[in-house]
Amino acid sequence: MGPTGYGSTSTELAVRTGTAERYVREWLEHHAASGLLDVDDATAGPLERRYRLPAAHAPVLADHDDVRFAVHRAIDIVRAARPLPDLVDAFRTGAAPPPSPWEPEGRAANNRPVYLAHLGREWLPAIPDIDGRLRAEPPARVADLACGMGWSSIAIAHAYPLVMVDGFDLDAEAIADARRNAATEGVADRVSFSVADAAAPELSARYDLVTILEGFHDMARPVDVLRAVRGMLADGGSVLMIDENVADDFIAPAPELERYHYGWSVVSCLPGAMGDPQTAATGAVMRVATLRRYAEEASFHAVEVLPIQTPTWRFYRLHP
Repeated sequence: MGPTGYGSTSTELAVRTGTAERYVREWLEHHAASGLLDVDDATAGPLERRYRLPAAHAPVLADHDDVRFAVHRAIDIVRAARPLPDLVDAFRTGAAPPPSPWEPEGRAANNRPVYLAHLGREWLPAIPDIDGRLRAEPPARVADLACGMGWSSIAIAHAYPLVMVDGFDLDAEAIADARRNAATEGVADRVSFSVADAAAPELSARYDLVTILEGFHDMARPVDVLRAVRGMLADGGSVLMIDENVADDFIAPAPELERYHYGWSVVSCLPGAMGDPQTAATGAVMRVATLRRYAEEASFHAVEVLPIQTPTWRFYRLHP
């Protein structure tokens, strides 16, 4: 919005951003009226008013590296709204809406700063035997399933300088972005990315750690994935999963967080898995009992809920 203490007029901001002043003016007035921006003198003429972003709002609205950054939520809402007519048809047919075009903007904005700040610095070190293996010789191998644009893989590589990480995702565009991100972050020599189905039997390498971070509930065939994961584990290997933090049982009315997860499940997570005729149709509200059932069917011995606390996620360790 311009230097602190100076701010910008609608004309100045339009010139800097290559946009139309009248649209920018309405946008500035809207955000000032909503309390997100400060305005020097509300009684000044429309073209003379100067607007600025309060310093306290910058981490949420402007700092992409801050774990509090939340502009991606608005982008996600717009992205979810675009296929709604197709979703209405899917409700009638029971099928899946057609895939949306790849739009990288905002897709990693939520998880990127969180993974970089916490995954290798706090969460993995809280599991002593996993942390110890990732620090030890010979170098550990990590498979990161449903890696998206690669930030979880990159965060692990940053925190553990010895490890080799292989990231896998079905989305070719996401994998292309992940490779660019790894190169930019200087870890491309230890982090590789491949387009692959997590349930594919050809993922035959052996790994000391397999992660599925905030993506398992989106998978159409979760039991097949877990069977493949068992086959990927080296002797003594571990499976770490992060998924939505939901209640153990259905509650109505539910807490706000559960309502939030249900909202995304209805418009995105469940529809995304409905195109497979053999889908498990899990949805975002995957309760512990559901995961335990999947794990048992895949011949895992137990599912442990880890004592790692975050506002929105629950941490699981699967024991072969």
